[in-house]
Amino acid sequence: MGVPWLGLPDEQLASKNIEMTSTTKGSKKGLRSQLGKLRRLSQPFFLPLDQANGLQFIWLLISLLFCVGGVVLISLTGLIEVASQFQPALTEKYFGGVSDKIDLIWNSWWGFGFSTLFLIGACSFFSLRQQLRNKRWLHWLILGVIVLMLLTVNGINAGISFIARDLTNALVSKEVDNFQKILIIYACCFVIALPIRVSQIFFTLKLGIIWREWLSNSLLSDYMNNRAYYVLNPNEEQETDVDNPDQRITDDTRAFTIQSLNFTIGIFDALLTFFLFITILWGISRNLTFSLFGYACFATAILLVAFKRLVKIDFDQLRYEADFRYGLVHIRDNAESIAFYSGEKPELAETKRRLGSVVFNYNLLIIWRVIIDVMRRSIGYAGNFFPYLILAAPYFTSKIDYGSFVQANFAFGMVESSLFFIVNQIEELAKFTAGISRLEGFQSKVEQVSKENPAQDLTLINKRSILINGVDLYPPDNSQVIVKDLSLNVEETDRLLVVGPSGCGKTSLLRMISGLWKPLKGSIQRPKTGELLFIPQKPYMLLGSLREQLCYPTEQSRFSDDQLRAVLDEVNLHEFVQRYPDLDVKQDWPRILSLGEQQRLGFGRLLLNSPRFAVLDEATSALDVSTEKHLYNLLKKRDLAVISVGHRPTLIEFHSSVLQLIGDGQWRLVPTASYDFEKT
Repeated sequence: MGVPWLGLPDEQLASKNIEMTSTTKGSKKGLRSQLGKLRRLSQPFFLPLDQANGLQFIWLLISLLFCVGGVVLISLTGLIEVASQFQPALTEKYFGGVSDKIDLIWNSWWGFGFSTLFLIGACSFFSLRQQLRNKRWLHWLILGVIVLMLLTVNGINAGISFIARDLTNALVSKEVDNFQKILIIYACCFVIALPIRVSQIFFTLKLGIIWREWLSNSLLSDYMNNRAYYVLNPNEEQETDVDNPDQRITDDTRAFTIQSLNFTIGIFDALLTFFLFITILWGISRNLTFSLFGYACFATAILLVAFKRLVKIDFDQLRYEADFRYGLVHIRDNAESIAFYSGEKPELAETKRRLGSVVFNYNLLIIWRVIIDVMRRSIGYAGNFFPYLILAAPYFTSKIDYGSFVQANFAFGMVESSLFFIVNQIEELAKFTAGISRLEGFQSKVEQVSKENPAQDLTLINKRSILINGVDLYPPDNSQVIVKDLSLNVEETDRLLVVGPSGCGKTSLLRMISGLWKPLKGSIQRPKTGELLFIPQKPYMLLGSLREQLCYPTEQSRFSDDQLRAVLDEVNLHEFVQRYPDLDVKQDWPRILSLGEQQRLGFGRLLLNSPRFAVLDEATSALDVSTEKHLYNLLKKRDLAVISVGHRPTLIEFHSSVLQLIGDGQWRLVPTASYDFEKT
């Protein structure tokens, strides 16, 4: 028989110890990982990641405290000196203790120590001056101003504790004159502290929006670089680890910057509060100080047990909320199609399913938040008894006066709040931790994709053709072959029609030609960017004016209003000229334009951009045969090389050759004269 421990024999005890050790290591690894993510998100705003490591970043934060502390000490010394010159009696009576402390600092090794720390902090910033370019010095300056204001307000609070002591003693002793004078000083402290605290809030919010703008611009630049927005493909919700990029760039970025500053400033505030008030509390009662430390360690350990579970639930809640919102946006964007199908029932079912996930997870969140809140409030209420339990005996034996009792109670509360800062913010910290994982995961993925080498499709400026040589094409992460050993050459004057049964990969071939997909084997040579323009079956309608729709993606300044109106006439959109005389009008174009009008607008865009090659994916499927013929004749007049995907036999007359995709990678290339739609 093994020696039992909590009812476990030796074998299970050994297993339990291994499990506990593994869990501890896992927690440490998780903490390191989370801190690494936090650094990758926050440090670049203050210091470039490739020019400074994490230790340098932390050291600069500490150096900031050194610099701010030195500025405060020098400023306070100057203020006391000025006050002594103009109001020596008042300064001696109410600020004599502060003046004595300052004299003691400058006349002892403390003065040398503070001066040394200030110089070390200043030199640290000077040594990293190259890394503080691109306005990063401004970010540090604003943060320094915020910390300076925090230190000033905490200094005023420390002074108020002494004023409250004297005010209480004067009240107990019924010293009316002394009470009134101290009360005036008490009021002056609040008058001074108010604008400082308000200014601190202003600069905190200002730094937050600067940080959010910087981080959002950084993410957007990577997101739009190297077609990362396309590669990530957020539509495949179950297959991607980067869901809802819109929420991550908007909500998650906003929450991260606000919460990062709140926690950073809160920690600074807690540290300053602790160091200022612990000396006051220690001077009044060492027993109360030791009791507070022991109580804080015990209570924090209990609450942190529930923290890990809360982080997971908060992470899931962020995703479910984003999925639910995306479902509603999807209904709005496709309202007409849903109405045509009378598809309200399945749309309602899917939306309710997403809402159900939100509600179910939020119910879990409620339970854990209530548990944590009960624990936290119990700890807070219990803490109120400590000053009374420990200081009652000294007060009843007249070892301390009532004013000191009140001051100790105030100092206890301030130190307690600083020690319990993390505990009191545990729910916000759980949200913050979940947000870090989502935002950093998105940032890492987008950076990875944006920095990948682009497809090795050789872009030749002098080679004015599309040359495909021995290509094997498969969909990304799929083993179903589309074409095998395809060789094809499309010159400037060629017109190629791509045909085949539905699902054989015609659009996939166009994706490869346009550079969106990479072939598994072979090579592709195609014109430079701007020489090839892709027009899908449903043309892309951007959020903008009619002018922007026509010119996209070219600069609007290239074309006059007369040119734009002439193109509208050419593509049989004459009514647009009368309906929208102002080309800068903005409308919900995908909703108000029929698919046929959108396709004609797409051809207008093609004519304005005038590329050498036009790739058309059933771009006339919603048009009548007469309009289709008119539009293809416009392309013929422009001498554009055309690659078309289509099913209509009427398209054959506008093309010189046909590429037929048969399936299973098979294909054949024939002249249009040798191809018969009816026999295929």
